[in-house]
Amino acid sequence: MDPPSTADDTAASSSATSSSLRKRAAALSANTSPPPGGGGGSSRERESKARQEMEDDVERGMEEPMSPAGRLFRETHFNCYIVALLGLGSPVDVAAVRAGLEATLVRHPRFSSVQVTDDARKNAKPRWVRTTVNLDDHMVFPDLDPAATSADPDRAVEDYVSSLSTLPMDHSRPLWELHVLDVPTSEAAAAVVLRMHHSLGDGVSLISLLMACTRSAADPARLPALPPPSSGGPPRRSAGFLALAAWVWSLVVLAWNTVVDVARFVATSWFLRDTRTPFMGTEGVEFRRKRFVNCTLSLDDVKFVKNAMKCTVNDVLIGVTSAALSRYYFRKTASSGDTSGDSKKAHKNIRLRSALLVNIRKTPGLHTLAEMMDSGKDNTMKWGNQIGYIVLPFHIAMHDDPLEYIRQGKKTADRKKRSLEAVFTYWSGNLVVKLLGIKAAAALCYGMFTNTTMSFSSLAGPSEKVEFYDHPIVYIATSVYGHPHALTVHFQSYMNIMKLVLAVDDEQFPNSHQLLDDFAESLRLVRQAVSV
Repeated sequence: MDPPSTADDTAASSSATSSSLRKRAAALSANTSPPPGGGGGSSRERESKARQEMEDDVERGMEEPMSPAGRLFRETHFNCYIVALLGLGSPVDVAAVRAGLEATLVRHPRFSSVQVTDDARKNAKPRWVRTTVNLDDHMVFPDLDPAATSADPDRAVEDYVSSLSTLPMDHSRPLWELHVLDVPTSEAAAAVVLRMHHSLGDGVSLISLLMACTRSAADPARLPALPPPSSGGPPRRSAGFLALAAWVWSLVVLAWNTVVDVARFVATSWFLRDTRTPFMGTEGVEFRRKRFVNCTLSLDDVKFVKNAMKCTVNDVLIGVTSAALSRYYFRKTASSGDTSGDSKKAHKNIRLRSALLVNIRKTPGLHTLAEMMDSGKDNTMKWGNQIGYIVLPFHIAMHDDPLEYIRQGKKTADRKKRSLEAVFTYWSGNLVVKLLGIKAAAALCYGMFTNTTMSFSSLAGPSEKVEFYDHPIVYIATSVYGHPHALTVHFQSYMNIMKLVLAVDDEQFPNSHQLLDDFAESLRLVRQAVSV
């Protein structure tokens, strides 16, 4: 991972070469094959035109200011990176992957830009400047130990992905890399790891962009199918007076909950701290090595519980997470031998909360993203980090009925849905940046992270089998590191599976696989209880 000063230092060095970046227009390597899903001379003509337009943009020094959230991810305590591990169903065809990257990701405006700051200008804001992408700088072929890969290939891949959290990234180039791990494991014939700096965009946008680089395995000419988004809004006139009154009352509840949540958020940023538990990180945790471990859960089991409990998939995931953390917590405290009355009383008042990042604007559609990469233009689409924060509490207790965790998870999620906390934190964060500067905003966010226990997120992936540049994807495991938490829990759905990925402090969680087992066992018990 980058040392504390890396992001700023490399940005400063980039500023010294900003004028040369604007003049540089070396041609991209030729791509004679059609992009995935395309074909024919018209595709080649579009690619040639798009390549020429990109080179023209470099000539003109196309620039775009960085968003406040993007600038936040450059700060010392938030130098964050996203890692996406893709398990593939076939060995890696390097030529096909290179051609696919040149036809798609390389043409994305953000993935072909560098961060530049003019030190000569007082209070100069960093900005994105287009540059020419040399794909050789972004494709990494690690030399893994043959003995390690033969003895335990799963562990060898896990160790390598975890080692990325200690490796800096060259900020004089576009901030992304593709690591090729042509090693067969228990689940896949090979794997690739896409590592990208979080300033490139929020998690939802970046995963959507990744999906726009794939194609349906059943029909390579088609983009993958994603689950439909939920919808809502005011009732129609035909719904009647009672429905309209209920909708007005919901607005009153929304306003009240927002005021309460904002007050708690501010308190958390300043002084309201979580209970000290084995999950809470210590000072400097954002700079330490993270281990990324994952396991495969059944999405069908999650949906079975969802239907039986009349809730959502996210409600089930929150409940299962509460159950797993409770199992781990009480096992650890029991092994410590602390059975005093004060300890038992404290168990009843455990405050354990997560920081949840929420995308507050409509996510670009896959077709929009695919067109953007085809043309190399932003067009009218707003790209970047537009995220707010939610402080999400988790229920820690020992219940004889496993379904009680799901009930509590639904209650928590329903309460957060009736609040504009994420919208307020987004706009207020922008206001703080404008009035007090990025350092003040970073200090507030740092307080919120260090006073909470963990990070939590879930993303919906394709509902059908897809291919990554002609390679069938077996699983998708994504996570993030560089923020001040010792534990990050992420769920990623794909087809009929749910990948659980934990990013943990390697020193604090030497038994991270045991925590994975607690999640699997918690879902099994909940599924069993629903059946009974």
